[in-house]
Amino acid sequence: MTPLQMHASFFDRNKDGMVTLKETYQGMRAIGCSVPVSAAGSLFINGFLSPKTRPPGKSASASLPIYIENINKGKHGSDTDSYDSQGRFVPEKFEQIFIKYAKTNPNALTSKELDDMLKGNKDPGDTKGPIAAQGEWKLLYDLAKDKDGFLQKDTIRGVYDGSLFYKLEQARSSSKIKKS
Repeated sequence: MTPLQMHASFFDRNKDGMVTLKETYQGMRAIGCSVPVSAAGSLFINGFLSPKTRPPGKSASASLPIYIENINKGKHGSDTDSYDSQGRFVPEKFEQIFIKYAKTNPNALTSKELDDMLKGNKDPGDTKGPIAAQGEWKLLYDLAKDKDGFLQKDTIRGVYDGSLFYKLEQARSSSKIKKS
């Protein structure tokens, strides 16, 4: 599996190679998103990616499945290019995020630096990509920033192979157990 497929696979709760609306919702809740964010996010994500990833000859479905094998076809513009067109991780592009935008701490981004990165990555004439990028990065910042308001480089790297999602889910499960 490519890193992008591994990223998407976290949301494939039943491991059948597809991510339905319900599974995206469940995955978002598992990593700590609120009910409204998970509901809106699953509609937006699956609504955008399902038609792009649907194999030729496959009928549309009300569950708007995202086909993990074709997830690279859902890559949007105005992003960091840390995934290539095949869904492989590009370390040089990842490092460029920090070289260009991490001014306060060379291994992390502040909220303002994140905003600067989003502006800097906007492709001229691209209307959908910036919306997707903004949603992804702002959600990541809200879920994974540290106590000092930094989004750490190692944390961000975990998004690209999906490992961060498992850590967030585990942390959320652990905190629920402690509250019981």
